[in-house]
Amino acid sequence: MEVMSYHNAVLLKETVDGLAINPDGVYVDVTFGGGGHSQEILSRLNDKGKLYAFDQDADALANTIDDERFTLINENFRYIKRFLKFYGVKQVDGILADFGVSSHQFDVAERGFSTRFDSELDMRMNQDGELSAYEVINDYEEQELRRVFYDYGELRQAPAMARVIVEARDQEKIKTSNQLKSVLKKFLNHRKENKVLAQIYQAIRIEVNQEIEVLKELLEQTPELLKSGGRLSFISYHSLEDRLVKRFIRNGLFEGEPERDMFGNFEVPLKKVGGLIVPSQDEISVNNRARSAKLRIAEKI
Repeated sequence: MEVMSYHNAVLLKETVDGLAINPDGVYVDVTFGGGGHSQEILSRLNDKGKLYAFDQDADALANTIDDERFTLINENFRYIKRFLKFYGVKQVDGILADFGVSSHQFDVAERGFSTRFDSELDMRMNQDGELSAYEVINDYEEQELRRVFYDYGELRQAPAMARVIVEARDQEKIKTSNQLKSVLKKFLNHRKENKVLAQIYQAIRIEVNQEIEVLKELLEQTPELLKSGGRLSFISYHSLEDRLVKRFIRNGLFEGEPERDMFGNFEVPLKKVGGLIVPSQDEISVNNRARSAKLRIAEKI
């Protein structure tokens, strides 16, 4: 297979350091991509160590690592517990995740992730998935489109954007990114065009790939999967993800407050390790994709 071109792994040393690797432990990289983080984990394991990796994108299979300690699972990480059980694994020493879209996905025009290219509306991380950006833009009711843009793109003009899209598609289906930009051109003033486009694309991509639901499902499985003292090391790229990770580490919930005992105390499955970690200016200058990365580390109590 041809090896796909992927850029450098973000916060490589910091993310793997955060796992406090036990050389004969069992680890999971749930976002394999180009394999950068996985290679680093393997370099710190001995012959008894084991690494399982997940990636639902078939393109990532071209980067599989030829190492008997390594297993790549071509599935969405929302099924982490089910597939680890298939391999006889009930608990692990650490879980690593980098929730960003891979550079490869952005750079392949026909995948439809990038605002740089005119391509068909797609944005599926799993290319066998039934829902694509085309269906979201052309089939969703106006109210649903408004929800997507507001909740996932944090766009104040979400109602007007949804209305304009519905009116335009009644005349002609919106099939390409350039068509979508043309329909939304009145919201793309020159000064903020790239920022607003990025928010629009983010919103559609999150909806297509159910990214928020998938992240919640992963987080909910981590306390049971991690051994006592096991670590999770998660990189987020936007506030929606980071807030979920931060809240779950803090109190084991995504919203509301946990039940407290008569003394005001509450039990949580995880405890945070250190503070928020962000890339250095040096890393950002080499890899611009790192600029919005936020790393949080937690340990199973």
